[in-house]
Amino acid sequence: MTVIIPTFQLSATAHIGRVALKVANLEKMTRFYQEVIGLQVLEQNPSKSMLGVDNTILLELSKVQEPMPVTPKTGLYHVAFLLPTRKDLGNALLHYLTIEAPLIGASDHGYSEALYLNDPEGNGIEVYYDKPQSEWDIRDDGEIVGVTLEMDAAGVIAANDGSRDGFPTGTTVGHVHLKVADLMQTENYFTEVLGLSLKNNFGNQAKFFAAGDYHHHIGSNIWLGKHIPAMTEKDLGLDYFSFVVPDQAELDRLENHWKTQIDYSKDESGNLTIVDPNGITMKFER
Repeated sequence: MTVIIPTFQLSATAHIGRVALKVANLEKMTRFYQEVIGLQVLEQNPSKSMLGVDNTILLELSKVQEPMPVTPKTGLYHVAFLLPTRKDLGNALLHYLTIEAPLIGASDHGYSEALYLNDPEGNGIEVYYDKPQSEWDIRDDGEIVGVTLEMDAAGVIAANDGSRDGFPTGTTVGHVHLKVADLMQTENYFTEVLGLSLKNNFGNQAKFFAAGDYHHHIGSNIWLGKHIPAMTEKDLGLDYFSFVVPDQAELDRLENHWKTQIDYSKDESGNLTIVDPNGITMKFER
């Protein structure tokens, strides 16, 4: 394993902001993320729903008219909602079991414990909490090693406190995991252009990247196959996701780094938008 810590590094405090999905059935999907997963509906109209926690938008759902049939393409593998404590994960697991939510897995990754579900349109969802960093397997070169073990579900449930009010204050999108076309091209782009560190390789199948000392803000894999095509506007699934950076100075620093490397757009607020080699749109906001 070769950890990559690029010369240009994105701010260590940068983190994922929101994930935007294109959906076929807006009403059904909104109800699922509210009643099953645990988000609050913050804004809603006939074509779009904004969901999150405590007035912070974490998920945006936009209705697509006449969507294309689902086929293997780049995009979202899963969106991962990060809960503050193991107690909160216990509350979520007990809720999911009680309502017979579509759980598809539960794992201990060494640095986290995680639940996995699919939404009604096939988008992957992870709900997890991070163990204390002192328990992570951090190697001398900065590699953060993850594992996939059976989760101690009984222990997680035992940590619950009976709360059934949905996701608690402090919930964020901890990371996004992407389906990509080419792992090496993705690695080069995410490290050299975005300034993320490569934290872990999973054979020749997946790579994990992060700002600062986190285990990963972005996962990427080729489990659907190599060189799958990019999504189009009519494809359901990922529309974009955002990174939040600390201030305008960081956006300016990013822009200066990108000027001679890539195409990007800039809005009136100074926020930046790029499209990576997999056709995935990312927004950088303060």
